[in-house]
Order: sequence, then structure tokens, then C-alpha cells
Amino acid sequence: MKPGVTLLGSLTFPGQPEYAAAARAFVARTLGNNYACSDTAILLTSELVTNSLQHSRSRRDGGTITVTLIAIPGGVRAEVIDEGGDTAPTLHRGPGEPPDLTEGGHGLWLVETLSDRWSYWRDAAGTATWFELTETAP
Repeated sequence: MKPGVTLLGSLTFPGQPEYAAAARAFVARTLGNNYACSDTAILLTSELVTNSLQHSRSRRDGGTITVTLIAIPGGVRAEVIDEGGDTAPTLHRGPGEPPDLTEGGHGLWLVETLSDRWSYWRDAAGTATWFELTETAP
């Protein structure tokens, strides 16, 4: 790892909706009161896990999702790794367009709006979607 980068923890769980709460609890427990951005990290991780549950092969029997938290200089990075799917993580709104009021489709818009940086990578093994939040003193 790069200097100033520290693995805070990682959790792998079945790709089933009932485990989404475990992902949120993991982020809350791992970041605790040590990071002012903890609440935002919980929200954004939850959105990415939900996307993985809806759009990846991780939702099949035996599928898994992994959440990894990394301390970076000035903040935290969260990665959600799934078993990939037919589509890539994509924002469906143009820049500056507010979300409509229909249910669903807001996850990546929230990640785009609330994180300092985000992106994804894909390969034959799956998809990793990540975001970074900068930190201010709690």
C-alpha cells in the first residue's frame, strides 16, 4: 500500500438483501467516531451494496459481496466488490440534473453528489465500485 494508506477492515457476506444491514453495521463499527464522514460513508456504502444486490451476479446462490474500508491521507475510501453483471455502474442523469421523485436509481447520484471522488473497475472476476470522502476533524 502507499504511504499513509491503511486497511481498516474488510467484510465479505452473501449477496442476499438481508445482509445489507450487516454491511452498514460493519462500516459504522469500523469507522465509529474516528471519522466525521462516518454517516456519509454508511449511506454511500449502503447504496453501492444495494446496486450490487440488484445488478450483479452476486445475488445468485453462493454469490458474495465484499466491503473494504481504507484510511487514505485526509479521509477514507470504501470499495464494494461484487461478482459483476451485464452492465457497468452508470449515472442516468446529466450533470446538474436533480433526481426525479420516482423510487430507485438514486444510488450513484448520491455517490456522485456526496463523495469527493468515485469510480469503478471491471474485469472477468467482477466489479469494484469505490468512493472517497475527505475528512474534517470531528
